[in-house]
Amino acid sequence: MTHPAHPAIWLAGYIPDLPTPFDEADNLDLAAFTKLCERQIEAGVSAIVVGETAGEASTLTPVEHDRIVRAAVETTRGRVRVIAGAGSNSTSQAIELTRRAEAAGADAVLSVVPYYNKPMQAGIYAHFRAIAVSTSLPIILHDVPSRTIRELSDDTLARLAKSGQFIGLRDGTGDLTRPLRLRSLLPPAFRLLSGDDLTALAFIANGGDGCLSLVSNVAPDLCQAIFSSCRQGRLQSARYLQSRLAPLTAALAKESPAALKYALCLLGFMSPTTRLPIVELADAGKTEVARAIAEIGDEDLACPLESRHGRRFHTDAAARP
Repeated sequence: MTHPAHPAIWLAGYIPDLPTPFDEADNLDLAAFTKLCERQIEAGVSAIVVGETAGEASTLTPVEHDRIVRAAVETTRGRVRVIAGAGSNSTSQAIELTRRAEAAGADAVLSVVPYYNKPMQAGIYAHFRAIAVSTSLPIILHDVPSRTIRELSDDTLARLAKSGQFIGLRDGTGDLTRPLRLRSLLPPAFRLLSGDDLTALAFIANGGDGCLSLVSNVAPDLCQAIFSSCRQGRLQSARYLQSRLAPLTAALAKESPAALKYALCLLGFMSPTTRLPIVELADAGKTEVARAIAEIGDEDLACPLESRHGRRFHTDAAARP
């Protein structure tokens, strides 16, 4: 487990929210998961997120969640940081997940605003403070009102950020003015990351530090190039690359993680199998994902692995449903 002197410096760029592969018997497919991790390391990411939204965390047993985190830690071997999803709408369960993630070797946890319960801001603050007391790990907060109903207010975020243990925010609000608004309220080292690929470039251009991303799972090199271009002030190049990813980004956003798993299946990385209540993508969705991948092209997908049929994925095949 890595605890750098300046723990938030690495929290930048496009960081993939990895899916959890299952085999046809509904068991964890750790061999496929290892391939996903290695691909991201090769692309130069600073961290990976495991056991979170794209990872179908709500359907993982505690033992499965532990296995995924440990597999990520063992695969990365300190080459990138491992961020473990550890959120719950029960404070005691979130604490238990956080402690288990720490024991498994995670470098940080991603903790979501409690969902369904609709807590007041004082309850949200107390929830996250209780988690912080329970662990020595850095904590990244996750604000996604479309899933939780309650938002993490700017004032509550600023109160939490006074503790250096809270190192960043995954912002799923879609509010592009938020980085500009928050910078004066937060410590300079606190990291702001978009949780929405569709608006990530604008979020970064407005002062954000990166994106916890779905599309980076499919096109990690392009995502890294977008971030690099933006940081170097080459916004026209960044916008062009973003436009190339736009159809895929839109397709993945409609039915996640089923669409993400299907895209990675087309590229030969994993089975598209999901767990109920998530089901596999319908034919129309499969066609949309395949066409979006075909528009990007093989050379930009950085897919060095063989498909399950022993052949590289080709864009003409992707164009067929």
